[in-house]
Amino acid sequence: MKLLVAAVGRWRGGPERALFDHYVSRLKGGLAVIEVEERRPLPVAERKAREAELLLAQLPPGAFVVALDEHGEAWGSERLARELDQRRLEARPAAVFAIGGADGHGEALLARADRKLALGVMTWPHMLVRGLIAEQLYRAQCISGGHPYHRS
Repeated sequence: MKLLVAAVGRWRGGPERALFDHYVSRLKGGLAVIEVEERRPLPVAERKAREAELLLAQLPPGAFVVALDEHGEAWGSERLARELDQRRLEARPAAVFAIGGADGHGEALLARADRKLALGVMTWPHMLVRGLIAEQLYRAQCISGGHPYHRS
């Protein structure tokens, strides 16, 4: 199963990218990033709808989609590992972690998501979220493989 981050916004260099790359280098099978961007100055509701449309257009058919959303569930690392293991058993072609723009996801993306996941109640910079997801995917892989990286 391919692992993907589908995100609104473009990478710039810096420590957030280094963190992401560090964990991606440890992941068996890697982690691809799909970036979309709406550059027109649209009203918030229109921009969210357009960003959702752009993200949805990039999703592989049959993908398990997790929308990062402040109103989502809070999972532990073990839950993430179980969710991914289950999707592998279902032969899903990909697991996509969708990161919205500054104002969050549009309704169409939230409706398509199989799960909504919150990374806690704090607000995180979108570029840092990429690194957090990469680390948690590596941790989930370690949990599933019985590797001692994760200690609960």
